[in-house]
Amino acid sequence: MNDREVSELRRRFRADKSNITKLQGCYVSDKGEILTKFSTSVALMLEDEKEKVLAVLKKALSGSVGKNLMEISFPTKQVMEGTEHRLLRDLKDSRLEDESFCDKLYEKIIKTVSFDTNYLILLAYDAYDVPFKGKDGSTFSEGSDQVFSYIVCSICPVKLSKSGLSFHAQEQEFHNSKTDWIVSAPELGFLFPAFDDRSSNLYGALTYTRDPGNDHAEFVDAVFGTQAPMPATVQKETFQTMLGSTLEEDCSMKLVQAVHAQFSDMIEEHKQSKDREPLMVSKPELNHMLKTGGVPEEKIKAFSDRFDAEFGEHTDLRPKILVDSGKFRVETPDVKIQVAPDKRDLVETRVLGGVKYILIRAEEGVEVNGVSVEIL
Repeated sequence: MNDREVSELRRRFRADKSNITKLQGCYVSDKGEILTKFSTSVALMLEDEKEKVLAVLKKALSGSVGKNLMEISFPTKQVMEGTEHRLLRDLKDSRLEDESFCDKLYEKIIKTVSFDTNYLILLAYDAYDVPFKGKDGSTFSEGSDQVFSYIVCSICPVKLSKSGLSFHAQEQEFHNSKTDWIVSAPELGFLFPAFDDRSSNLYGALTYTRDPGNDHAEFVDAVFGTQAPMPATVQKETFQTMLGSTLEEDCSMKLVQAVHAQFSDMIEEHKQSKDREPLMVSKPELNHMLKTGGVPEEKIKAFSDRFDAEFGEHTDLRPKILVDSGKFRVETPDVKIQVAPDKRDLVETRVLGGVKYILIRAEEGVEVNGVSVEIL
């Protein structure tokens, strides 16, 4: 899935757009005990309650693909024989009407998820009449020739709100507001099946994690029967470590600036092209970047071998995970410098009199603690 397809589904989670008619779920204690199960009609909810519930479900599709949202790919054997995949299909095909399937999913989640507070497992089924989309991007509902049926799950901590002072205008009096249990934004969730190329793909799913550094490996294994994808923050940290440790003295400021510039240009060009396919970079492309940056062949070979060990020989990575195209930072143990990405060339390194320095070219408009200063 790509970000545009996720955004298309996110727009479904409004009272006037969604076909969600019923919610299934359970309320779980911090010790993993089911306190209550429920099946609620969305039609009977008050309008503001309905919008808030849909907003909680929508949060399980927030962030971007590759960061908070990670793609799950099912091998053919898992689709044909896997009990985890079979349960997900049963949940979808039954439209969550069979509570025995819901109970099986609750059991899997509770065994692999723990919070220091009570939490809510919320399930919903939706059927989306996918509108026909023209080459110019315009959509036509009358041209819909398929229905995308899917389930979405949000797993949300339930926290006790703080008491506070409130003012009741009608009585013109101050009162202490009561504490209450409030449903927080989901910590994790999922969508099944995947919405690839604007159609159903039973060989894929999408997981959500509020923390991009947590892969929730046990949860992914229990619910999907697959290995959890490497978290976005771990991918980024691994790539950064690889550059420094394999290139050693050849990992210069100039090289890192060049890599950041190339990734940033790729991200911007892909954004402008409005290509539906996600932007990916392969190991040969990374090796070429290093070669054009003047890195010796033996160091490129070391980087390539490390890439295979960390990510897999034929794995492609997302540039938007590897770099933050909107920032360029230089740090020492004592100093942090942040530069506009398009001004990254203003920073360079020098060795003067045997001492290493970071130099920043400055013409005018220099301030120190808000005070304009002159460089003499």
